[in-house]
Amino acid sequence: MTIKTALVWFRRDLRAFDHAALHHALRQAQAVHCVFVYDTAILNGLPRRDRRVDFIHASVAELAAELRQLGGDLIVLHAEAAQAIPRLAAELNADAVFSNHDYEPQAIARDATVAAQLAADTRLWFSFKDQVIFEKDEVLTLSGKPYTVYTPYKNAWLKKMRAEPDCLASFDIEPHAAHFAPPRTAVQALPALADLGFEPSNLHALAIPTGMSGASKLFDDFLNRVSKYDVARDFPALKGPSYLSMHLRFGTVSLRYLVRTIVDLMDRGSGGDGAPVWLAELIWRDFYAMILYQNPHVEGGAFKPAYDAIAWETGELADEAFAAWCEGRTGYPLVDAAMAQLNQTGYMHNRLRMVTACFLIKDLGIDWRRGEAYFALHLNDFDLASNNGGWQWASSSGCDAQPYFRIFNPITQSEKFDASGRFIRRYLPQLKALGDKEIHAPWLVPRMLLEQKDIVLGRDYPAPIVQHDEARKETLERYAVVKAVA
Repeated sequence: MTIKTALVWFRRDLRAFDHAALHHALRQAQAVHCVFVYDTAILNGLPRRDRRVDFIHASVAELAAELRQLGGDLIVLHAEAAQAIPRLAAELNADAVFSNHDYEPQAIARDATVAAQLAADTRLWFSFKDQVIFEKDEVLTLSGKPYTVYTPYKNAWLKKMRAEPDCLASFDIEPHAAHFAPPRTAVQALPALADLGFEPSNLHALAIPTGMSGASKLFDDFLNRVSKYDVARDFPALKGPSYLSMHLRFGTVSLRYLVRTIVDLMDRGSGGDGAPVWLAELIWRDFYAMILYQNPHVEGGAFKPAYDAIAWETGELADEAFAAWCEGRTGYPLVDAAMAQLNQTGYMHNRLRMVTACFLIKDLGIDWRRGEAYFALHLNDFDLASNNGGWQWASSSGCDAQPYFRIFNPITQSEKFDASGRFIRRYLPQLKALGDKEIHAPWLVPRMLLEQKDIVLGRDYPAPIVQHDEARKETLERYAVVKAVA
């Protein structure tokens, strides 16, 4: 079938390079329009100040400008996408709509609705793999089943990547730019945040880079540090991570490009010990996306259903403990500093995500789903598959999760990964006068010494809301219902 007019629907792929759906549309259609929808079905559930909306807003503006440079345009709508896309396709008399796959259950349902409406209008729907390297059932065990353990999945993933190098090939845009439909207007005024019902957040005050250019700067900087990533990544006070997770979430950078670059470094022997470790982190993203697709019940339920039998703490005391965790008032400095980082910036270091999640679940005995929902609301890089996978890992209910009896000690984690207290002092300045050995457990510091430093527990910083050793015993009893299957 000849496609005269096509519509490319941008979602979590806010870039104009190495873009699968855009590449295929430009190659197959004579005229290609582009659209981004501020989807009210999603936005209406967000707080009025949201760094992610700010990030999207800036990144969409950069995308629109880049498409103009290429000879095209970006139509920007504020509506419910499931209705707006078929309506716009009809308005443009488009023969087909092109998009990239989204693997979250709600997105799959939305896309099915759109595809059905397009089919009813005798229009075509095309969707392509773009946000992962391998998806769905592309990496299977020798018996043809999905993996549920990460390490063998990673090994199979690497083997398949080497055997099929085209999986990293770029979907070029510029060679086909002549097929962009010309802009419908001389200048399109993009909606302001206020038009969308939002107020500015502190995204720009935090100097978080946005858009394709921001992703490029972050990656260039990381390449100078990647060789030491294997060590630096575990220490929250160090500049160890790539800080690209938000860009991966919204697709302002191509995952294929990242992997191509890192694999090339490894092949040339110039990536040190850090490059393969960072590549393994990218493979975790594919792994969790596959798990969500193959097991949609993990959205709201344990990957291992037996773990849904655990009796979590409920009632007023549990709610007070949860509020203390959310607000960074647990009395454990590393946990509280990590939650302050999340609340103030929307970012949390990966090591600290594990520490705080384990504390909520196994020190406070609170359902992991409550923590998952809090992270979902506050993380700049929130991704359903990765967030769910991480929380189920911490709760021991997920695939390839830590054993239920492995319970992080927040004090030893603090002493090991923030030995000098540098990270703690940044987010808990009220404790900055404490020494490097004292800062990890202020309640163990002699009262006279605290008074000398003008620190009063209960006034300047809370006493611990739970004793770790006692909580550990209670957790082992709580998990006894699944001990036989753990």
